[in-house]
Amino acid sequence: MIGSSLTGAIDILFTGTTLGWLLVGVLLGIVIGAIPGLGPNLGLAIVLPLTVRLSGPDAIILLISIYSGAMYGGSIAAILINTPGTAAAAATTLDGYQMTRQGRAMDALSISATASAVGGLFAIVTLILLTPYLTTLVLLFGSPEYFLIALFGIALITVVARGSLVKGLTAGAFGLLLSTIGFPIAVGQPRYTFDTMLLFDGLNFVAVLIGIFAIGEMIKLAGERGGIARDGVDMDGSVFSGVVDVLRAPITTIKSGYIGMFIGAIPGSGASIANFVSYAETVRSGSGDEEYGSGNHRGVIASEAANNGTVAGSLIPTFSFGIPGSGSTAILLGGLMMHGLNPGPELFTTNIDITYSVFLSLLIGNIVILAVGLFFITKTSYVTAVNSNYLIPLVIVFSTLGSLGLRGNWLDVFTVLFFGVFGFFLMTYDYSIIAFVLGIILGPIAEENLIRSLQLSDGSLMIFVNEPIPLLLTLMTVTLVGLPLLKALASPFRRYVASAR
Repeated sequence: MIGSSLTGAIDILFTGTTLGWLLVGVLLGIVIGAIPGLGPNLGLAIVLPLTVRLSGPDAIILLISIYSGAMYGGSIAAILINTPGTAAAAATTLDGYQMTRQGRAMDALSISATASAVGGLFAIVTLILLTPYLTTLVLLFGSPEYFLIALFGIALITVVARGSLVKGLTAGAFGLLLSTIGFPIAVGQPRYTFDTMLLFDGLNFVAVLIGIFAIGEMIKLAGERGGIARDGVDMDGSVFSGVVDVLRAPITTIKSGYIGMFIGAIPGSGASIANFVSYAETVRSGSGDEEYGSGNHRGVIASEAANNGTVAGSLIPTFSFGIPGSGSTAILLGGLMMHGLNPGPELFTTNIDITYSVFLSLLIGNIVILAVGLFFITKTSYVTAVNSNYLIPLVIVFSTLGSLGLRGNWLDVFTVLFFGVFGFFLMTYDYSIIAFVLGIILGPIAEENLIRSLQLSDGSLMIFVNEPIPLLLTLMTVTLVGLPLLKALASPFRRYVASAR
């Protein structure tokens, strides 16, 4: 069954101009992803109406290639100038930019390309083999499971917040508080909008990320001499050493790809969550003597393998049930229907050849990403040697213009500038930026699904423990929060036993 379908898919892919559209899509996606504030959603929205004259398979392969390319492209600005091109690359800044500061930008870019390609390849091959079974699993997830996954992500603050746990929780709580601004669908009443329509849609978290990571870092750089690579630091690293770093961390790469695939398969989640969950899991499972947030290559691997893995995962609910897992897959879903391809059983029976041709296009797209990333994108590492007096104005202008392109709302420009200053003080006083970001991203998802779950159960909390999957997720969250507390409580006892000996 799979063999004959793959043969038909190969015929589609290597006939006519389909392969050319794949290449155009990946290259266009990399450019779109690398520009802060644009991202795959805007790129897909612009290209969608232009696909009217293309055949259905060509149009869908072009769109999915843009999506995949943009997932990787977001890492370029994240590594070079501490500005995540997309929210999916926000966790990449934590170690990728630090590698750049140490003169190892070429290493970081090489790691990013290799980890993205390898993570994406494993995810898509698994998707091809297991699609009939994974669709059944997705049907098991509802509002209680979505809430518990978001809660688990918030609980990760206890893992990722280095230094003072109180500062980490404070930053996370402030992020959660900011996420409540606006007009939540579940509540039906505006909150903290101060009677201005500008705040009815709340703060755009991508604008917040651009402000904290880009403007905040540029304010910090303004007080230093030289380029982004620290003054006196020689440009080091090579394409080869970056590839070797990824090959020496196969478990981190493959595990992160599957984390991305799993989270991407859950509607309402996506790469913006997956890259932080994967990063936190890598920190948690580390040997303990590895320092993250200071240029650890495993941090870049975890984030980049995960965000490309989400592309494969997000196709499961989109193709199976017509449920988009993210804004990008919602536009992709529109493309499917615009070209007469209805999601659901039809895509896995009569149109199975087209479905597998899309999967194979992702497979080839990841190889293109690897080639372009290693042979061309790594050359951009020399931008980090440019004097920051020239670089800072450029980054601020592009970040501001990019934020205006998010919704065409001037509030996003002010958001970028305000949170730039805010991010600078977070860094100066050693508050956890990742904890703050987790709070503002996961807050709306957690709130909406909590209210929906309680409506379904008439207010009973038993809905979170009365089925195996919710019970497992609840136990995981309790364990994650409880372990650090137990360690803290046991510490005086261990010291007493040690002194007694």
